[in-house]
Amino acid sequence: MKKLFLIIGAPGSGKTTDAQNIANNNSDLIVHRSTGDLLREEIAKESELGKTIDKYISRGNLVPLEIVANTILGAIKSASKDVVLIDGYPRSVEQMHALDDMLKSQDDVKLISVIEVVVSEHTASDRVLGRARGSDDNIEVFKNRMKVYIEPLKQIQDFYTKMGILKKIDGERSIEDIVNEMESFIKSKI
Repeated sequence: MKKLFLIIGAPGSGKTTDAQNIANNNSDLIVHRSTGDLLREEIAKESELGKTIDKYISRGNLVPLEIVANTILGAIKSASKDVVLIDGYPRSVEQMHALDDMLKSQDDVKLISVIEVVVSEHTASDRVLGRARGSDDNIEVFKNRMKVYIEPLKQIQDFYTKMGILKKIDGERSIEDIVNEMESFIKSKI
């Protein structure tokens, strides 16, 4: 059985770095995937699904919900390890419900926890604008990304809290402290 951990957080919360570090520290047990990487990998395979995904991405359109959820589920099932960390998903209430519906029909994948890396908007802004990796790392784009993240957050938190699987981690600390806490929590659940 695959054990799934979803890691969510604001842009600049460090969720991807945290997940990568945990997977690297536990490469015998844990694999980490990001949603964007999974879609790009599917395109690279030149599968029928990949060709469909490419039609949306190449035009700058959002990939349909069902396709994203199926791609993630496929990646979980084909993961080389039994513990899978996926960061940056779900990003909307619709994505959350789509994944939940899919997981209900699976007996070989179990969602163990949703880990939220909590940071203030100020900290997130400083990190994103400080790293300035690309053209999307500017104040206007950051504010839009925060808005997109925050709008569905309460419903996502409530949904996973009712399931008893939401874990919040203080993302205002050093990467080492965050990774240590998250890694200990994950290991306690596997």
